[in-house]
Amino acid sequence: MHTVVVGTSGVTASDVLAVARGGARVELSAEAVAALAAAREIVDALAAKPDPVYGVSTGFGALATRHISPELRAQLQRNIVRSHAAGMGPRVEREVVRALMFLRLKTVCSGHTGVRPEVAQTMADVLNAGITPVVHEYGSLGCSGDLAPLSHCALTLMGEGDAEGPDGTVRPAGELLAAHGIRPVELREKEGLALLNGTDGMLGMLIMALADLDTLYKSADVTAALTLEALLGTERVLAPELHAIRPHPGQAASAANMLAVLKGSGLTGHHQDDAPRVQDAYSVRCAPQVAGAGRDTLAHARLVAERELAAAVDNPVVLPGAPGSGEDGRVESNGNFHGAPVAYVLDFLAIAVADLGSIAERRTDRLLDKNRSHGLPPFLADDAGVDSGLMIAQYTQAALVSELKRLAVPASADSIPSSAMQEDHVSMGWSAARKLRTAVDNLTRVIAIELYAATRAVELREGLTPAPATRAVIDAARAAGVQGPGPDRFLAPDLAAADAFVRGGDLVTAVEKVTGPLQ
Repeated sequence: MHTVVVGTSGVTASDVLAVARGGARVELSAEAVAALAAAREIVDALAAKPDPVYGVSTGFGALATRHISPELRAQLQRNIVRSHAAGMGPRVEREVVRALMFLRLKTVCSGHTGVRPEVAQTMADVLNAGITPVVHEYGSLGCSGDLAPLSHCALTLMGEGDAEGPDGTVRPAGELLAAHGIRPVELREKEGLALLNGTDGMLGMLIMALADLDTLYKSADVTAALTLEALLGTERVLAPELHAIRPHPGQAASAANMLAVLKGSGLTGHHQDDAPRVQDAYSVRCAPQVAGAGRDTLAHARLVAERELAAAVDNPVVLPGAPGSGEDGRVESNGNFHGAPVAYVLDFLAIAVADLGSIAERRTDRLLDKNRSHGLPPFLADDAGVDSGLMIAQYTQAALVSELKRLAVPASADSIPSSAMQEDHVSMGWSAARKLRTAVDNLTRVIAIELYAATRAVELREGLTPAPATRAVIDAARAAGVQGPGPDRFLAPDLAAADAFVRGGDLVTAVEKVTGPLQ
């Protein structure tokens, strides 16, 4: 099994995906263990002094003005975890919780949190045992970190609350820890707070969305090319020299992908035949411009994610003295827990996703309309009138696109004060991440419906030879249970098969066997 080693300088997106989705094991580097111990010494030294230090010897949030005596500090750390584990609603997906825990461990290992090495090791042990805390949908405002979600994870480390075992059964966390030989942690000064105060949930969901969208944008280039082919459109608009004079990199990549799919097609270039047209419709002709803008949005979001992956997000943070300076380390409050940088790109991606879904739906509708499809039967039906063809598949696609537009409304434009106005501006980044997950899920279905319609339309163009890549897609889709033209039948299983074909990356794989790697 793959092992991810966590050091002091952050982790990569691939590391997050390996742990969250691939079940990779986690190990702490010797460098991380040394940094954890050094930071802990600073916290212990400050805890021994009479001066109050936020998070070490004070209350939290609006209660930070109270100085906590030494005998109550362990109870304080336990209490913050228990009281903040206040989530409600449906359970969050296992991969999200694993990403959340792993990213919190990443920050803990930076040497800026003051958490003891044994606490960090317990976090790794829980991940490696396949124990997943029960985390709920609601409870994060995306500021002061994803507080309630992270608190539910910290509660599991204490042997309290509920968690899911590797067999998928939810049991008391204490029982699961005992079954795997893991000793619950006894939190000390600052440790409870350090386990709660990060953007880890929203960042984990951003990283997984970026991975999914990388495949979906390639998939959308393929389905756009198939639709262009089915509509007897022209590939001349995809010429590299046209895109070079408007040098957006995403646009050029999208056009290149479409051109690669269409290479060798006998269907393109017939726009001057029986029903001449000077230009294809925007939804076909401008496909690279729209998908390309989304690709460039992905690139910006990756940059933000990479910065966040390299960050140590906590409040307060431990700052060691400069080497050789003789300075003591210190603990400082800060605002690095604010989720705005991540929240903004999560919302930006939701806008791009909605627009990509919108243009795909317009292309699908064009395939089904006999007045705009250039010779295809109405709704791609076998016997129009007796058969309805794909009429209602487009209804489903339209409903999904309408939902995408609602999900594109930015969560980060909202803020609601909390903690007696101490935390008076929040990012709502967790909410932005949750709705983006739904949007990505729905975009997959939208692209699957375009694929279903476009492959059927190409097969109805009798006497014309599709591109080799198109033929490969049709053959692979049919082998995967996505049926072709014919009389009306129960359509939902076909659409589900198309969804699985796109979702699993099989569409892109089928094309790349002919074209080589897409951009």
